[in-house]
Amino acid sequence: MENQSSLIGKSTLGSLIALGIPVIIEEILSTLMQYVDTAMVGRLGEMATASVSLTSSIGWLTNSVFSAFAIAFMAMISKAYGEKDNEKIKRLSRLASIYTLYSALIVMTISLLSARHIPVWMHAESSIHRNASAYYVIITLPMLFRAGSRIFSSAIRATKDTLSPMLINGVSNLLNVVLNWVFIYRLGYGVIGAALASAISFTVCGSAMYIRFRAISLFRYTRRTALVKSENREFLRISLPALGTTLTSCFGYVFFASIVSSMGTTVFASHSIAIQAEEFFYIPGYGLRSATQTLIGISNGEKNEARFNEVKKYSIILTVSIMALNGAFLYFIARPLMSIFTVSSAVIDLGSQMLKIVAFTEPFFGMMIVIEGIYWGLGKTRYTFIVETLSMWLVRILSAAIIVNVFNGTLREVWYSMVMDNITKALLLTLPMAFKRGPRLEIEREAKG
Repeated sequence: MENQSSLIGKSTLGSLIALGIPVIIEEILSTLMQYVDTAMVGRLGEMATASVSLTSSIGWLTNSVFSAFAIAFMAMISKAYGEKDNEKIKRLSRLASIYTLYSALIVMTISLLSARHIPVWMHAESSIHRNASAYYVIITLPMLFRAGSRIFSSAIRATKDTLSPMLINGVSNLLNVVLNWVFIYRLGYGVIGAALASAISFTVCGSAMYIRFRAISLFRYTRRTALVKSENREFLRISLPALGTTLTSCFGYVFFASIVSSMGTTVFASHSIAIQAEEFFYIPGYGLRSATQTLIGISNGEKNEARFNEVKKYSIILTVSIMALNGAFLYFIARPLMSIFTVSSAVIDLGSQMLKIVAFTEPFFGMMIVIEGIYWGLGKTRYTFIVETLSMWLVRILSAAIIVNVFNGTLREVWYSMVMDNITKALLLTLPMAFKRGPRLEIEREAKG
């Protein structure tokens, strides 16, 4: 029995690494391309950086709809994959296509109607309103392809194929950098050029992802593939709390960004660039979360409790260990990292201080996102919604608003509120597992039937 447990553990660890590495490489390439993108825009000056960064939080908000759908479809398809129910996978594939189309059209319409109001809502300086709005309109037009890229890539990963999304995203990100060089520097389009480059790369990525999705035999549904009401209800049960999580999170990020933007262009540029610089160090955590979610879903479909427990254990240990190393590395390269994105010494000084603060909390962030993957893999999204809502608005937003508006605090104090938010989420997500009331009980109930 002990030897069998050891074999399962080694197999699980190997699967986590095998599935996680392509996602990690994909995220590394994507983040590196974003670094280059930000650096290219940053060379145009603080005003250009602020124009592009201003709408990034709104971009997270619009993408949150597709992210929630992706979470639900990954949980359902990976479970069906574990059950070896190919017909169910085809039905879910058709359902995914329908939700991708209609959600993209709705989000695009709302985004275009609100584009010129966003800089005002974000309390940005009037000098960047026009460029910020134009940038947002251009990257909004290919919304269908942005939705497809996110939803279809999750469906593909749910069947243990993490290589295809990696290759597609890698090529599209490289294309974005090349087009940036053409539009920004060769043609002199500035911020508008950066938007055009992003829009074209979104279109290429979404198209390629759909082609790959339809090429996989498991996903080849037809118009005669009947939809099942119970599966649609299950999708809504999983996706609506997930959507609530992403919306409350993204609204929180937008509100948080608006608090910082009111502190001035230099402070906001420092904050925005430091946030983007830090993203690189989240990559292993996000890659392992995706692998964890897939394996949890498959073990749920197989009703394999031993494999489920091993995935849970090894994913947490591996993620927290890697994120601790990342935090130490981030602390020592904070200033050189900021220097990549901007030539402003004031922005570099302030941003590097923020990165050194957040470096100490990387293990907590890793724990938070990998445990989210465990819950999401089982389709248990309600508790993560509660944790995200309470922590984001009561810890991060409320404290930041008081710091800035009551005590006239600095960016350092504002980032302390962000750090406390991440720690609170990690502890609240871990707490039920410590009392044996965590996501393990869901699989036990299903096994008992």
